[in-house]
Amino acid sequence: MVVAVTRRWCMSGSLIGADPDQLENLGVVLGRQREAVDAILAAVSSGLSATTWVGPARAVFEQDWQSSFLPALRRLMDAFDMVGNDCRLRADELRRVMGRR
Repeated sequence: MVVAVTRRWCMSGSLIGADPDQLENLGVVLGRQREAVDAILAAVSSGLSATTWVGPARAVFEQDWQSSFLPALRRLMDAFDMVGNDCRLRADELRRVMGRR
């Protein structure tokens, strides 16, 4: 099997390139990480709901969860989606430029 890799040299002399198939696979892997983060969100939310825990420590945790952790995890999910899509789009563009589809 011959692997086609696009390569280009930068002004600094460093190589830039990617194997489109590997890049597409990376995009799929990154996109799937959203599911892992979603599982964390579900586990923590259901765990909190199912746990009898009263007091200031719970209030502090829930405040931190709502104001800090939850938004950060949602941003992480969005980032995985964005980067995964970007990898797949770049792989498609490389194939187009290389005359492969």
